[in-house]
Amino acid sequence: MFWAAFAFAIHLRNGDQMKHKRLIASAIAVTVLTSLGMGQAVADSAKPGQSMTHIKTVAGLTSLLEGAGVVMYVQGGATAAVIGDSLNAANSQMVFHVPVTSTKSGVAHVGSNIVFHNTANDKQVVLRNPLIDLAAGTISTVIPQAGTDVMTTLSITNGGALKAKVTNDRKAKQRTTAYQGAALSLAPGIAAALVSLLGLPEGALPDGAAFATADVTLYSKISGK
Repeated sequence: MFWAAFAFAIHLRNGDQMKHKRLIASAIAVTVLTSLGMGQAVADSAKPGQSMTHIKTVAGLTSLLEGAGVVMYVQGGATAAVIGDSLNAANSQMVFHVPVTSTKSGVAHVGSNIVFHNTANDKQVVLRNPLIDLAAGTISTVIPQAGTDVMTTLSITNGGALKAKVTNDRKAKQRTTAYQGAALSLAPGIAAALVSLLGLPEGALPDGAAFATADVTLYSKISGK
């Protein structure tokens, strides 16, 4: 279905491309979501012993992107769901469930990627292996389309206000540390980079645009009796 949708888009006359742009984007988005096992969002908490970051995009972001022919999805260990009737609904949102792989030097999510795919020109941007630095208020990734260096991709705009909620379950010898409601925005210069790499019109994404909120849940063992 994915390639059939692209073949249909390629054969459209130039005058019809804008008319059918949203239709093609929606068809591909549904195919991608279905193939990756995504569906309507349901309550999903981190399983005992599995540290997890839950990222919920701001309302309307997916419809803004889809209006430009761009769909967003996840790869690797991450999974996703949709809040709303469809991706192009005015207040639609996506929720990413991203497993934490390490907390030695920040909250790491090795093996998980967030992907922006432009259905009009087949260009994509991958945010690879997100690393959350709560102290610095940043999320850094590698964007292969821009190089191999790790770069600050998202800013945590309310980092100073985030407080850890710690719960100790001594019977299970498990400690839960939760940070809720981290506000994420595109780091300076990232909006312009996304626009350029995806081949979008200049100014399609504003610099510092709000991106999502995130909840981080970390599990660790309690040593001793």
